Amino acid sequence: MHNKEYHGRFAPSLTGPLHVGSARTALVAWCAARHRGGRFTIRIEDLDEPRTISGMMDRHLNDLRWLGIDWDHGPDVGGPHAPYLQSLRLNDYQTSLDQLHSQRMLFPCILSRKDVRELTSKEPSPIYPAHLRPVNVSPNWYEEPQSDITIRLKTPNRQIDFVDAICGPQHQNVSTTVGDFPLKRRDGVYSYQLATSVDDLNMEITEVVRGQDLIDSTARQLLLIDLLGGLGLNYAHVPLVLNSDGKKLSKRESSMTIGALRNAGVTSEVFVGYMAWTLGWIPSPLPISAKELIQFFNWSSMSHLPDWILAQTLINPKA
Repeated sequence: MHNKEYHGRFAPSLTGPLHVGSARTALVAWCAARHRGGRFTIRIEDLDEPRTISGMMDRHLNDLRWLGIDWDHGPDVGGPHAPYLQSLRLNDYQTSLDQLHSQRMLFPCILSRKDVRELTSKEPSPIYPAHLRPVNVSPNWYEEPQSDITIRLKTPNRQIDFVDAICGPQHQNVSTTVGDFPLKRRDGVYSYQLATSVDDLNMEITEVVRGQDLIDSTARQLLLIDLLGGLGLNYAHVPLVLNSDGKKLSKRESSMTIGALRNAGVTSEVFVGYMAWTLGWIPSPLPISAKELIQFFNWSSMSHLPDWILAQTLINPKA
């Protein structure tokens, strides 16, 4: 989809330490970029200020270096699309919001999530249908002081198609599966969907590699990128590492973090080798460096089976 040089990224949030699932995804994203001789960027997602933990960025960057991952652009090294912290990129998000408003694609919503759920369904994430859009809206609402409103996108009724490098062809009509989704919250915080789309577009990212829990966000982001005049990106959604309950790893599970592995004396080569084995890249979990792993990168052999025993096995081989 692109004639540009390959440009990948890893975008951790600062709500907790780097756990083994995110570390595996980072390895895949980095290998994808280096295998193609492309660029790799670290971008920090820190818009959720109340949940952002002080000092966590340095911990994440140190853990990534321990894995053997390097980057061309990032918060510590700069780059052509700096800054690389979302909290410092608010002007970009507002500019994009202004652009969508000029296209008459936005509207103000006074309904809370609870209100929407009660008006539509009892599901945790209800669809926001077009008939809930307010009828009597001031023509100058966007320029007026905004308080206690959510700015939503008037989602067009059309299907978004893309081919995921791991999960195959994907099809979604956002208007029927999600509806009019928020771009700026009631508390004034720009939404994840908007910030991620704008950053990927403005930083000229060509392929997004991330966990499969985010695959449902892709259609919304492709839609936003299209409305903002950008080209579609390529995507690859990596199988998740699950815990013993069959759920996605949480940052609260301290034994599953890279820091816990390091403190237990696990070497980066042992960890990388185990990761490569769970991805189907090497036939057995033998120690290997991240640099050596690049030659084995491919999408087709990637395993779709998550391995929750991973962290305990590395920390306590007798477990």
